[in-house]
Amino acid sequence: MATGFRVKQGFGRRPPRLGRLFDTSPLYFVTFCTHLRKPFLARGDVHAAFVAYSEHARDLNIAVGRYVIMPDHIHLFVRGSQVFELGPWVGLLKQALAKAARSSRAKAHLWEEGFFDHVLRSDQSYSQKWNYVRENPVRAGLVKSVEDSPTKEKLSISIVRRLL
Repeated sequence: MATGFRVKQGFGRRPPRLGRLFDTSPLYFVTFCTHLRKPFLARGDVHAAFVAYSEHARDLNIAVGRYVIMPDHIHLFVRGSQVFELGPWVGLLKQALAKAARSSRAKAHLWEEGFFDHVLRSDQSYSQKWNYVRENPVRAGLVKSVEDSPTKEKLSISIVRRLL
């Protein structure tokens, strides 16, 4: 059935306007969720897989910054070089975390399709997003205050790490 609409194909790696807005590679705020928000992420093996993936990313000139791992979703900040492609990178991260999670889960479908990303354009934008992320465990009722949120030294419900 013809609709009369034509879809423009081939933006390439990112829309052209981003090249004009950023002299260096952008800092992304990324969120992705488990399928049906099933709470299986707040575990040591999942966190260890996240850290290993982040350390390997550093070898590829990709910096994973602050992050929070909630039981059913992850927030993180990431920056790569000019050739960095966020979509494939997040896809491989999901695969690495799924492999760790499957050690105790038999279900094949672990993730919601896709992810949310936001390009941060200023220090204020970063600050606002980080405050949202660090208060996430409080809003979810997992801790009473931000100060009660565990750090990487005290792994439990959420994990917080400073920007590299």
